[in-house]
Amino acid sequence: MRFPRRAARRDDDDDGRSLGVRLPRYVAGPLLQVVRRLCMALAVLATAVVIVYADRGGYTDNHDGEVGFADVLYYVTVSLSTTGYGDVVPASDGARLITTFLITPLRVLFLIILVGTTLEVLTERTRDQWRLAHWRKTLRDHTVIVGFGTKGRSAAETLMSGGLSQDQIVVVDPSAAVVEHANAEGYAGVVGDATRSSVLMRARVGRARQVVISTQRDDTAVLVALTVRQLSSKVRIVASVREAENVPLLRQSGADSVITSASAVGRLLGLSMISPSSGAVMEDLIQHSKGLSLRERPVTKAEAGRSPRECPDLVVSVIRGHRLLGFDDEAAQTLELTDRLVVIHRVRPEDVKPLTQKQERDRGPGSWRIPRR
Repeated sequence: MRFPRRAARRDDDDDGRSLGVRLPRYVAGPLLQVVRRLCMALAVLATAVVIVYADRGGYTDNHDGEVGFADVLYYVTVSLSTTGYGDVVPASDGARLITTFLITPLRVLFLIILVGTTLEVLTERTRDQWRLAHWRKTLRDHTVIVGFGTKGRSAAETLMSGGLSQDQIVVVDPSAAVVEHANAEGYAGVVGDATRSSVLMRARVGRARQVVISTQRDDTAVLVALTVRQLSSKVRIVASVREAENVPLLRQSGADSVITSASAVGRLLGLSMISPSSGAVMEDLIQHSKGLSLRERPVTKAEAGRSPRECPDLVVSVIRGHRLLGFDDEAAQTLELTDRLVVIHRVRPEDVKPLTQKQERDRGPGSWRIPRR
């Protein structure tokens, strides 16, 4: 097994670890932004009209001396736009104070709304830095997925169907386009080579609960597992490899569980040829959100002391401590309250969590999402 040459590692400081991190965000469409700014400008204009009209007796019109609603509207419009022809002017001290302390701030606010696009660009970097600092501070017990191809995306969907929230998943991929696509789906992402410790530190691997390695090459998976284990001795590592001969090497590198993707697909293909029905059942089992599904659950008080055959679900294995016992193992014939069961159950409609209105909006085409905390 050959390993690619790696560039010399560079220890970044804590601020440098933020480079390459991309958080999902929601950006309104251009038409919505224009309508929103127009409504804000009209609100400012209406506020100024009400203020001036309430004290219209303190103003004078050089044309006829009387100030009506049309004159007030005209005065406010030319004042807020900083044009000011001088034909309608404040005459009393009260009107001048109102113009100084109320109309002038509204004029500034009106100009800010008009140039809001420019100001938004100027404040974008500051806002992103604040969001990134907040994300780095609050992120913990999350899942890092290295490689967001078909395997990584399927792993993320399975984790979410199992109850993990989307903002607890961080994608790491060397392709900026892939991370951008992950952002569009609502995931936070880090652009970079996951074999480098500085990249994994940006994803906060040291505070993660588990890491899924779904790279395209087996040698890359080994290097990523070594780097992850170097940063954290407690994080759980699940990796996928193409060739079965690389499984022992990946386990020695620190992976807790290794899935051989090529041989697993091959066995499923062979099983589907020999027994199409059996292949359909196996395919149903690996689809978490419908049909039959595998899941792990604790033993209930009613099941303690009984046999696995007496459980309402079909028990496949019994987890006792660090041992995995088969359902027919003699040691597993009497269930203990501290055991956990791997069972096959049928997914009912009420088991599938419906998406909230916010999730539905975030899953819309071309949308971006800001995680709310």
